[in-house]
Amino acid sequence: MKLNKLLSSVFILLMLLTNTVSAADLKVKITSDLASVDVMHNGKKVTIKRNQNNKNKVIDAFAKTSRNCPPFCINPMQLAPGVETIGEVEMLDYLKRASDGDKSILVIDSRTPDWIKRGTIPGSVNIPWTKLNPAKGASPFDISDIMQGEFGVKEQEGLFNYSGAKTLVLFCNGMWCGQSPNNIRNLLKFGYPADRLKWYRGGMQNWENLGLTTVK
Repeated sequence: MKLNKLLSSVFILLMLLTNTVSAADLKVKITSDLASVDVMHNGKKVTIKRNQNNKNKVIDAFAKTSRNCPPFCINPMQLAPGVETIGEVEMLDYLKRASDGDKSILVIDSRTPDWIKRGTIPGSVNIPWTKLNPAKGASPFDISDIMQGEFGVKEQEGLFNYSGAKTLVLFCNGMWCGQSPNNIRNLLKFGYPADRLKWYRGGMQNWENLGLTTVK
């Protein structure tokens, strides 16, 4: 029994040492002080880090530079008054906080499921832009269900109460993609507080360009 406990302790120590060395050995870090970030995705731990191959290139899905505008027009840096635009480091901070148990944060991939199958940011959930868009068939009941079931919004006498609403961090394919901007603009129309909406403008294209981890 004592031998088993000793072996178990040695194994855990070796694992910790291995993880420490592994993180220290990463040559392509996220920042000079940050090598990787662990988050939970669908109940499993995923380590977000940058691709360590210096010859790695962005995948074809995000290599195109020119798409017809409209609809693929370049979005402004500030999408709407009060909505904060964030970068990768800020996104990682929100992912980490949410993964560590902060229920007031929800990171949302606003793309349609066909894009999700190609890969998404670990720790995010998929709420397609069509699900919050009345013009695309989303009914008031469907929208209300998402608001109350996912976003922490309460309904009182037919009105939305946003006092306990979550901070939503939304993204899609990139600065030319209209899916997360569509979600954000519709949420603002419903009265969602602008200061609780964050927009990762670079989206999957910038995420892939930086060689950051994705999951399917």
